Amino acid sequence: MKLVIGCDHGAVELKDSVKEVIAKEFPDIEVNDVGTFGTASVDYPDIAEKVCAEITSGAAEKGIVLCGTGLGISIACNKVKGIRAALCNDVFSAKMSREHNDANILGLGGRVLGFGPAGEIVKAWLSTPFSGDERHQRRIDKMMALENK
Repeated sequence: MKLVIGCDHGAVELKDSVKEVIAKEFPDIEVNDVGTFGTASVDYPDIAEKVCAEITSGAAEKGIVLCGTGLGISIACNKVKGIRAALCNDVFSAKMSREHNDANILGLGGRVLGFGPAGEIVKAWLSTPFSGDERHQRRIDKMMALENK
């Protein structure tokens, strides 16, 4: 699987930690890091746009976005047609975002989560498949239809 990851200046350290977890726990996942790579201020919508472009083009199946709280970058991602970004601060939400909502982007907060909890959230999110259940698919279809209103 190909995964794209990106963050603003508020989450560079957590992004690097998440990449280490992925490399260790999921060696078959190819990670494309679209930045940022330092602490100089950048605008999170620009990073969200890069991550979403990778997914909507088919270059990546899933993505992970990070900013200080995870809120702004997740909201920005959800403005892009075809994206279902889920901000998750716990393992249960991460699992449900995949199992019930088939989220294609995981949002994390660099100033909210520690390295340990973030790693557990990422592992849960990446290892949980979409259930494929008819009722969940129906709800996803309705949710995605809202993009056209």
